[in-house]
Amino acid sequence: MHHRPVRVRFAPSPTGPLHIGGVRTALYNYIFARKYKGTFILRIEDTDQNRFVAGAEDYITQALAWCGISPDESPENGGPFGPYRQSERKAMYAQYALDLVNTGWAYYAFDSEEEITARREAAEAEKTVFQYDASTRASMKNSLTLSAEETAAHIAAGAWTIRFRMPEQREVVFTDVIRGEVRVNAAVLDDKVLMKSDGMPTYHLANIVDDHLMEISHVIRGEEWLPSAPLHVMLYEAFGWEAPAFAHLPLILKPTGNGKLSKRDGDKGGFPVFPLEYTDPDGQTASGYRESGYFADAVVNMLLMLGWSPGTEQEVFTRDEMIAAFDLDRVVKSGARFNPDKARWFNEQYLRMHSAGELVGALQDVLSQRGIHPAGQAENPLHAICEMMLERCTFVHEMADAAYLYTGALEFDDKVASKRWKPESAALMHALADALETLSSFDAAHIETAFHDFVTAREMGVGAVLPLFRLLVTGEGGGPSMFAIASYLGKAETVKRLRNGITKMQAKWA
Repeated sequence: MHHRPVRVRFAPSPTGPLHIGGVRTALYNYIFARKYKGTFILRIEDTDQNRFVAGAEDYITQALAWCGISPDESPENGGPFGPYRQSERKAMYAQYALDLVNTGWAYYAFDSEEEITARREAAEAEKTVFQYDASTRASMKNSLTLSAEETAAHIAAGAWTIRFRMPEQREVVFTDVIRGEVRVNAAVLDDKVLMKSDGMPTYHLANIVDDHLMEISHVIRGEEWLPSAPLHVMLYEAFGWEAPAFAHLPLILKPTGNGKLSKRDGDKGGFPVFPLEYTDPDGQTASGYRESGYFADAVVNMLLMLGWSPGTEQEVFTRDEMIAAFDLDRVVKSGARFNPDKARWFNEQYLRMHSAGELVGALQDVLSQRGIHPAGQAENPLHAICEMMLERCTFVHEMADAAYLYTGALEFDDKVASKRWKPESAALMHALADALETLSSFDAAHIETAFHDFVTAREMGVGAVLPLFRLLVTGEGGGPSMFAIASYLGKAETVKRLRNGITKMQAKWA
């Protein structure tokens, strides 16, 4: 399939935080490179100085690092094809623009912003649209319409651009790996600016020159670049270079309605659209998947499935499985609808794949942040909490939300209490406390045996006693196994909670 070594790049502009759509583009490039034993490059496209945002490049680097999408060549790592920031490559682009002027594929244009705006407004008045192209270039101020002397004078004066000369009669044809054959009539394409007199190349010129010099074999990028692809294909032809394969990925769509996923959708739906929290220069903070408690691997797995299908029922993939299964021909053509519930589902799957022991560190971090400590007497209380809560949570931080595991000052759920508490409940629960007090070994198995003996001796059902036991010890109507909770709390604390709870219930519900 690949007649040259696979070299792919992710080339974001440092204009703000990296949206998860960008992370997905990076991911597909990365796993494609790994699959074909190729090279994955991070290149920072920072030629547009007006849109440059301080800190954005660091954000991109950190976000990819968190996701485990590690570039082989990058501004940080360096590599044999550097520099990897376009601003540091600036000096070399002019030569390429001049080469195209010399071969007749480009020309100098001298029209001022005001002149072009005037043409635009005149066209609007006639209900048409002006574009600088094969049909209009002859009526504009450029090196094709002016004499050699006038052209030279304008160039010397220093206010010029170099525009690509799109052929008049041509069909631009290329094969998109995902979409198949794409055909565009060159007559509808405009003469894009490639270079300005300040020496700054436009995105189009820098992008093509860099991809060529970095020997990029496959350009895998978002669908929003599809309209630029015919120009890029023509630039390769103009330079006489071999074009890479193009693959345009489907957009990530809003959860409901039309259009692509935006920060506003996240704010409205209460879910992140960025991998890491981001504070913009105005001090506005946008939430991140990392800070919301997601595992990086779960986010990556979710993004893998947003726009790609393995052709089987499998949804959860290890990194190695991803690399083995992935290919561009199974990327879907239509937009991929983002589903926040599915993101949570993936996190739950990844949480369950961990053993309790593996989650202890993450739980400790959350507890330290909140300044709370486990109330249990168990030998390793955090391990016990992880074991109890593992099957009941989507996020590690939800384990820290179960207040009764951390404090004996319980809030009782009134709805549960009013339904469960009966006049005879006090004597019954004091008797249960007495029974538990006699146990010499307070592990879950012994507590369970003692509890069943207690219920059987009274010829009662478990359902008449267990919910009261839970209510007095936890304040809740549901949760993990009560025998596990009691064992975690230890005998003294369990009995104390039972007796304190009885007193509170009698005061309120007797």
